[in-house]
Amino acid sequence: MKKLILGAASLLLSVSLIGCGSSSTKNESAGSTTTEGGNKVVTLKVGASPVPHEEILKAIEPQLEKEGVKLDIVTFNDYVQPNLKLADGTLDANFFQHVPYMESFAKDHKLDLTALTAVHVEPIGGYSKKYKSVDELPDGATIAVPNDVTNEGRVLVLLQKKGLIKLKDGVGINGTLKDITENKKNFKFKELEAAMLPRVLPEVDLDMINTNYALEAKLVPTKDALILEDKDSPYANVLTVNTKDKDNEALKKLAQALNSPEAKKFIEDKYQGSIIPAF
Repeated sequence: MKKLILGAASLLLSVSLIGCGSSSTKNESAGSTTTEGGNKVVTLKVGASPVPHEEILKAIEPQLEKEGVKLDIVTFNDYVQPNLKLADGTLDANFFQHVPYMESFAKDHKLDLTALTAVHVEPIGGYSKKYKSVDELPDGATIAVPNDVTNEGRVLVLLQKKGLIKLKDGVGINGTLKDITENKKNFKFKELEAAMLPRVLPEVDLDMINTNYALEAKLVPTKDALILEDKDSPYANVLTVNTKDKDNEALKKLAQALNSPEAKKFIEDKYQGSIIPAF
């Protein structure tokens, strides 16, 4: 009799454990699946820069929840960890970068990443606390630039377009400081991590800052920048995923929400031209 009772208890415990396990499972690909009120809910862990990427993601959360998708947003203040954490499975997606940077980073680190959709353009700009025009920059002025390859090349192209320097023919966005062939005012260049650039604004003569960091520093690109990329810049920020997950249904829903009329209205209303929808 005692053995029969123990056997029944063991069976009951097994059923109980199976029942608990069925309420939360991990997909083979991206997202954690749970059951809430009898409905399947997928939670996606997405890495993002605080401004504007996290803000845009938070704006579309309500419409995503109606589609059975929740977001767990993890913020980063650098351009390295979001891709590494995506590649190792800590994140299901990230939203902070443009395609040239993603492709360069993926190549250097042997990662298999894919841009799922383009969302917005953040025109890079040049700021100064000392001068009101780039024409006022003196001989030997110091210009701070991002030290990552794609953004530095992007900045040099902008400086060339504004007549401040000339680059070797054909280098385009792959240009580096070594490719400067003409520098009539003998500008000095200070290379820094993109996140550090707003901090040195008072110390340099011209500071080339990515818009997300400019906004965090309470700068208004369309008002405060002495020079600014054109609105047709090809550097759209994208939702990035591991290539193996590009057909994941929850990630597709996230991409659709980021390209929705609601997302477009939020970007236009919130950023007033400092950030431009890419769809």
